[in-house]
Amino acid sequence: MLPLFVPIALSIKLDSKGPVFFKAQRTGRYGKPFKMYKFRTMVVDAEKLGGSSTAENDPRLTKVGRFLRKYEFDELPQLINVLMGEMSFVGPRPEVEEYTRLYSEDEKVVFNVTPGMTDYSSIKFINLNKILARSDDQAKDIRENIMPEKSRLRIEYALHNSLWIDFQILVQTLKKVVRDKWSTKG
Repeated sequence: MLPLFVPIALSIKLDSKGPVFFKAQRTGRYGKPFKMYKFRTMVVDAEKLGGSSTAENDPRLTKVGRFLRKYEFDELPQLINVLMGEMSFVGPRPEVEEYTRLYSEDEKVVFNVTPGMTDYSSIKFINLNKILARSDDQAKDIRENIMPEKSRLRIEYALHNSLWIDFQILVQTLKKVVRDKWSTKG
């Protein structure tokens, strides 16, 4: 991935001040916190200027950041987390503690599996930034509509995961990224 990482890193540094990587605090397996790596797509200290979810029109996004998010390149550094054993390719997407501390006992089943770079909710909400951009009350929509569905999908994965399901999720993710992100219509 180095041939891809170098030009992305240079673009980020030339576009805005700050580090190349953003280390997002997430809750992992067994409920343990870890730092999930992403390419930085927002201004420095963006988390102090707004919430943990980002609409496509969020003013905190940098120019390069908009491009990286559009094509999902900002997620590539999570391969570091995979190599460190904190994440896998497929598994429930790790969440911020703000949400995981509110998990019901049923939802805590997701802590029994390693979080992943993609899952059912990644596929369903691949264009979450566009959904949020159309929202009049993003926090309410996340709380009442998006999080319950993401939680249902995470639980489904945690209870029924297998190598075959992982393979299916990987294939569906690749199809969805190509169709929704990399096509000329995306």
